[in-house]
Amino acid sequence: MNQVSSHLISAYAQINQHVEQTSLHKQHFDDLVDKLKTLEITPSRLAIEPLSIPWNNKLQDGHFRSGCAPIMALEQATRLISQGVSAVIIEGDEPLSSGYTREQRHQLMAVYTDQPSIAELYSRLAMKFISQQDISEQQFTELADSLYQNHLRVYQRQINENTAHFKLPSSKWLAQVTPLFRGVDCANPLVDFSGKILLCSEDVARRLNAQDKLLVSGVALGILDLDNEPQAIDQIVKYHHLTQAFTQASTLAKVDFVSQFKQGNALLEAYTCYPVVPMAFLINNGFVDSLDQLPAFLGQHEITVTGGMNLARAPWNNPSLNALINMYHQLLAGEQQYGMVHGNGGLGYRQGIAILEKK
Repeated sequence: MNQVSSHLISAYAQINQHVEQTSLHKQHFDDLVDKLKTLEITPSRLAIEPLSIPWNNKLQDGHFRSGCAPIMALEQATRLISQGVSAVIIEGDEPLSSGYTREQRHQLMAVYTDQPSIAELYSRLAMKFISQQDISEQQFTELADSLYQNHLRVYQRQINENTAHFKLPSSKWLAQVTPLFRGVDCANPLVDFSGKILLCSEDVARRLNAQDKLLVSGVALGILDLDNEPQAIDQIVKYHHLTQAFTQASTLAKVDFVSQFKQGNALLEAYTCYPVVPMAFLINNGFVDSLDQLPAFLGQHEITVTGGMNLARAPWNNPSLNALINMYHQLLAGEQQYGMVHGNGGLGYRQGIAILEKK
C-alpha cells in the first residue's frame, strides 16, 4: 500500500430506486469504466455479501460479510493495487425490501444459531460497557439519545436541502424495544440498496484524467480470532482491536485525525447501529476523555455524514459502503481535507477504519 497509492475516483449509490440525485454520479462511474475498457483494463471486482447468502456459508474469494465488510474490501483493494492490479470495483447489492419475504428476512438474520437475538446480545455487550465505564443504565440511555440527536441534526439538514431519501421515523420507532435500546437505535432499515466505488492506481487515474479523486491514505482492520462471538463479549467490549485499527490507519495516513476533526478539517462517519458502538469508538480513540464529556462533544461535532444507518437507511452489510460513497462526494464538495469511515462487524469482533484524503 505504501509503494503504490490507491485512489477512489468514482462512487454512487441508489436506495429504493431513488436515482434523481445519483444519476450523474452513476453516469460518471460508467464513463470511467468505459474509459478503462479503451485502455484494455478490466477492473477486479470485490463484492459485499447480501442477506440471501446464509451467514455461515463459506465465503468465495473476493466476497466480504458483516458490517465491517466494505472496509475489509477496501483494505484488500489497496493491497491488490499495491501488487499491480490497475483498478478495483467494490460493489454491494442488497434488495432487502423487495428481495425477500418477511419470514425469509427473519430466518436469514438469525445469524447466531441457538443464541438470543442480536438485540439481546448487544444488550449484554452494552451492560458490560456500562459496568466498564462505571455509568448507570439511565446515563447510557441519555447518552444514546445524545447520539441520536447528533444523527438527527445531520439528517434534518439533508431533509431541508431536499437531499434525503426518507422522512424521519414515526414516533413508534422512538419507543424502547429493549431496556437499553429504542427502535431508532437498532432497526435494520427495510430498503433496497445498490452501491459501487471505483479505485485505481495513481498512474491509471492520471491516464483516465480523473479529476475527482481521493487518496486512500490509511485503511486498517482489527479482527479478533474467535470461535464463538456471543461467548466473547468480555473480550469484545474492551475494544482494543478498534483502537489498534484506528491507530494503524492514522499512522498510515500520517495524520492526527482527532486533532484534525476537532479543528474542522476532517469529516467522520462512526458506525451508528447500537449506541454502544459509537460510544466505544469515541472514547477508545480519544475524541473524548470520559463519557461525561460526550453530550457537549456531540453538540459541537457531527459524527456522521449520512445521518447514520437508521436515518440514511443503508441495509444489512452496506452501511459502511454507503458511508464511503457519501464521504467521497462530501469530501470533494467541502473544505475538509480528511474523511474517516468506521466499520463494525457482528457484535464488534471485526473493526475497520478507512481514511480518505483530498490532496
